[in-house]
Parts: sequence; C-alpha cells; structure tokens
Amino acid sequence: MTSAKPHPPPSLAWTIWGLGAMLYLIGFYQRVAPAVITDQLMRDFAIGGAALGNLSAFYFYSYVAMQIPTGVIADRWGPRRLLTAGAAVAAIGSAVFALAPDIFWANAGRLLIGASVAVAFVSMLKLANHWFSPQHYALAAGMALLTGVSGGVVAGVPLRYLVEAFGWRGVMGVTAALTALLALAIWLWVRDDPVERGYASYFHDASHDHASTQAAAEPTSIWRGLMQVLSYRNIWVITLVPIGFSGAVLTFAGLWGVPYLRQVHGLDALSAAAITSTLLVAWAAGGPTLGAWSQRQGRRKRLYLMASGVALMGWAAIFFLPLPLWLLVTLLIPTGFALGNITIGFAWARESVPPRLVGTASGVVNMGPLMGGMMLQPAVGWMLDQRWQGGLVGGVKVFDAAAYQAGFTLIFLAVVFASGLIFFGRESFCKQMT
Repeated sequence: MTSAKPHPPPSLAWTIWGLGAMLYLIGFYQRVAPAVITDQLMRDFAIGGAALGNLSAFYFYSYVAMQIPTGVIADRWGPRRLLTAGAAVAAIGSAVFALAPDIFWANAGRLLIGASVAVAFVSMLKLANHWFSPQHYALAAGMALLTGVSGGVVAGVPLRYLVEAFGWRGVMGVTAALTALLALAIWLWVRDDPVERGYASYFHDASHDHASTQAAAEPTSIWRGLMQVLSYRNIWVITLVPIGFSGAVLTFAGLWGVPYLRQVHGLDALSAAAITSTLLVAWAAGGPTLGAWSQRQGRRKRLYLMASGVALMGWAAIFFLPLPLWLLVTLLIPTGFALGNITIGFAWARESVPPRLVGTASGVVNMGPLMGGMMLQPAVGWMLDQRWQGGLVGGVKVFDAAAYQAGFTLIFLAVVFASGLIFFGRESFCKQMT
C-alpha cells in the first residue's frame, strides 16, 4: 500500500530540491551581474543609462512573460523536464551574451537567459509541494530566496575580481559551460515526486494532480485554470506587492547601486559591489526568517505589513537624507532584511488557491518580483539620462547626486504603492482557504 511507504529522508528531499535551486542561483547571478560590469557594458556597446537599464531589463522582459506559461507547464510536464530544458537554454543564452558583437546580440542573450531561468522558482515550489511537509513549505520558499541571493552575492565582489582577471566575456563563457553541466545533473537525478523513488508523497491531492496534468493538455483547461487563479483577490495583491519590494532591491543592488556608490561616494568597484551585496545578504536572511515567523504566528498579513513599514523608513532615509556612508551601509541591513517579507507572500498565495492550482498560482505570483526590476531598472536609467549634466569618464556617462536622487525617488514611490496594497489582502491564518 502506498500509505505504508515512508516519506523521503530530508537529505534526499533537500538534494532534489537543491538541484532545482542551483538553476535559481544561476538565474539570480545573471539577474544582478550587470551591476558590477556597468562600465564595461556601456563602453563596449557604446550605450547610456537608459540603454543599459534596458539591456539589464531584457532578462526581466522574458522572465515575466514566461511566468504564467511556466506555471501551467509545470503542472503539465513536471519540474524535472522543465528544469532540464531551462538549464540547457540558459547555457545557450549565456554563450550568446558572452560572444555578443553588438547590443542587439547582447539583448538577445539576456532575453534567452531570462526566459530559461524563469522556470526555476516555480519548479522549486512544485518540488517543495511534493517533497516537503506543509509545515516546511514556507521555510523552503524562504530558502529559495536565500539560495537565489547567494547567486547575487557571487555576482558582487567575486564576479568583479574574476572580470578584472579574465574579462566579462570569458567569465560569462565559463558560466555557460557550468549551466550546461547542471542541465545534465538535473536530468539524471531530479524526480517530480517521491513516489518515483519509492517513497510516500507529501502532496495530498495526488489523484487530482494527475487529472489536472491530463486536463492541462487542453487549451481550454489551461485558460480555465488561469482564470480560476485570477478570480482570487489575494493572488492579485500578492502579485502586485513585490513590484515595489523586490523591484527596489533588484534596481539598487542589481544595477544602479554600484555606479551610484562609485560616482557619488567615490568608492572603487569592489567596495561598491561589497556594499550592494550587503543588501542582498540581508534580503536573503530575511526571507526564511520572516517566512518561519509568519508560520509560527499563524498569520501572514500582519508581519508582511510590519516588515513593509521598516523597509519604507529605511529607503526614505537612504534616498533622501544626507547620510554618512557608514550609516547608509548600516541602514541597508534592516531594509534588506525587511524586504525578505516577499517570501510570506508565496506561502500566502499557496494557501489562497486549491492545491491543484498551486503551480499556476506560483507562476502568476512570481511575476511580481520580476516586474519590479523590469520596470524600475530602465525607468531609473531614463531618469538619470534626463538629469545628466554632460560628464564623461572614459566614454562612460557620469551622473551627479541630484540625478541619482531623482531616479531613486521612483523606487521609493513603488515601495509606498506596495505597502498600501497589503491592506487589501485577506488573511489565511496559515491554512488552506479553499
């Protein structure tokens, strides 16, 4: 009897999940890598702030576009095949970016990377839904952010060291090779459900999951499932809120923070990358911690709101007060930690829809964090170009403090918008609402 089978050992479950997480780590690394090579990219492709923001955002354009189909495909194909294909295409995209002769091909490489790694997060949540108990789901969502941000940290000081030693093209070429090896490892080791390894599954709607997998083959069923997911108010709230919270992190730490610290505070590239990595590390720590706290409290909404208040005050001080550098760096820590509250939203979303729609709901909700980077990175770049005073150093545009403050005001307004939206969410009390 299936019920007599033991659940998978934690070591196996975390290994299966961890291979999927490695693609998410690579995706996050690619997401923020432009931050430490802004000068090389602007010089090699002869572009300004708006074009650089757009080059970085090409990753987000395809990533966001892939989220809904990724959720549907995850429900239909399973995470193993989806992760394998994603890693293979990401390797190709990385190679295209590394060899790009002009901005067109660089944009094309970033587009391929974003579309391919877009499958990682939803697939991780799908694996967690089958390989972990419901009590550990919020922890897994938080650990996902921690894993991803680890990739962002690698794209900070370590990447800058490697770029200075081997050039950004050489480093991206090696990244392509490593990603190809990951595709092979996922195919050989990952399985969609513990049943495939002789263990009992934690998924409590397995028969319905199989039925929905078959039904997903019909376009009408795909459309119906999406419409059902979008009929839940919480899904709208939880999707839109991270536009401000994650968008702030991805825009500051993922692109414009390093040139800001170099041009306004006079830091070298390594020091600036280390400081923006501080924000990412704090963000990573906040994810699993706040997710676990909300689970322990038995509430999602209250802690989400409290953390958003801390983040709002932190950004207000960082962007609008004449802070000494040491205090600015200090404030990045609680601000980043508080912005880890987005992991609460992923568990909240899972509790807001029927189990058979978790994959599709995860895809919809995961659009929010990337939409923030997609919109804010080029928007800040556009604002910088509008406020540019004509300064050039080595063919690269230099912006003053007033220009950066104008650009960062857009980030602050996005965080205000996100904080206000949380009030419209319906509390789940950490239980399945449907």
